[in-house]
Amino acid sequence: MKSARQAALEILMKIHRDNAYSNLAIDSKLNECEIDTKDKALVTAIVYGVLERKITLDFIASLYLKQPLKKLKPEVLTILRIGAYQLLFMDKIPDSAAINESVNLAKKNGCAFASGLVNAVLRKVSQDGFCPPNYDDDKLLFYSIKYSCPTQLVDLWINSYGEDNAQNIMQASIGSAPTVIRVNTLKTTVDELINIFNEQGIQVQICDDAENAIIIDKIGAVESIKAYKDGLFYVQDTASQLCCKALGAKPGDTVFDLCSAPGGKSFTIAQYMNNNGTLYSFDLYPARVNLISDGAKRLGISIIKAEVSDAVVLNENIEMADKVLCDVPCSGLGIIRRKPEIRYKSFENIDNLPNIQYDILRTASKYVKQGGTLLYSTCSLNPSENDEICDKFLKEHKQFKAVRPLPNVKSYNDESSYLTLMPHINNSDGFFIASFVRTE
Repeated sequence: MKSARQAALEILMKIHRDNAYSNLAIDSKLNECEIDTKDKALVTAIVYGVLERKITLDFIASLYLKQPLKKLKPEVLTILRIGAYQLLFMDKIPDSAAINESVNLAKKNGCAFASGLVNAVLRKVSQDGFCPPNYDDDKLLFYSIKYSCPTQLVDLWINSYGEDNAQNIMQASIGSAPTVIRVNTLKTTVDELINIFNEQGIQVQICDDAENAIIIDKIGAVESIKAYKDGLFYVQDTASQLCCKALGAKPGDTVFDLCSAPGGKSFTIAQYMNNNGTLYSFDLYPARVNLISDGAKRLGISIIKAEVSDAVVLNENIEMADKVLCDVPCSGLGIIRRKPEIRYKSFENIDNLPNIQYDILRTASKYVKQGGTLLYSTCSLNPSENDEICDKFLKEHKQFKAVRPLPNVKSYNDESSYLTLMPHINNSDGFFIASFVRTE
């Protein structure tokens, strides 16, 4: 049987070599290995923890190395990160175990030559603990090391949202996010589903931040739960649920969801429509469209028409809509706590997104009936993907006006016509929502 630390090393190396998504790499490895439930939790904690804290861990390790980190063999550097993470951030693991198991990893993975180095560095880490750089010397570096965020990202958030909000965003990016599920009101109710969970010994609580939402304890793959297979719920953060509510779809409407896959927002919108009307759920790739169709079938939703369509290109063969949602591809800077590798994205790639986002919004506007609603959203905390896109759209499209979505929901800036959700303010993912009404 493979050890938890060995499995964690293999997952982290796969992510390093193949740029694999952390959640997919973890699921794949845990499915192929014989690992007991307790060790699976340890594997997941180490992998996500190392990814979250990579900048911090590298800074600490570099204090005790004579050579630059980039000259280390990738396996050695990863073993140092695994060991240092356990020493600094996992209180229940004895220092001796973290050090000895890291040395064993080096010996078992073709790095016996570095076992002495691993032992020496980790013993120094154990003795000295975590010593971040001085705030007064370099504020950006201080926050970067403390919260494991690239200095460019720290600078973006401080300049965009102020230092206090930026610090809270960074703090919220560390550690696991709650698993929020949306109750499928076409098949059950909140109370009925809670009773089902209670009977199965699954701990849940009502989520007060969105309607028909429940917070569920970490229980592994939710797809294995009978209530999930029966279509009684699906996983959806409160931010996405609030986005669907802001669209204002009602029974009998014609609605477009232009970037729909895997379909979560379409499923919630269909419930607001009481499964009455027409809901087109588009995506660029056939395989992803199939995910939408499969999900709708499981949930008992019949109004969804899942089709392949490019959100940038106007489809003249479809009717006009009462409501149009364009939840555009984005940097994901609001969901770092769920996908920690996002924090290390190249800003060059992020800088290319606004052009695509604006093209999608401009195309989406052509589908909206007079008096209809156009909703623009991202799971990013980056004004160039959010406010700046919408300001430009209003300037160039005088037939639309902005209407503050969900005025009773607290926003980062309550004076804005747009809604910006933040983890420390809304108990949700970072999210942006703008609502436009076509007046002519």
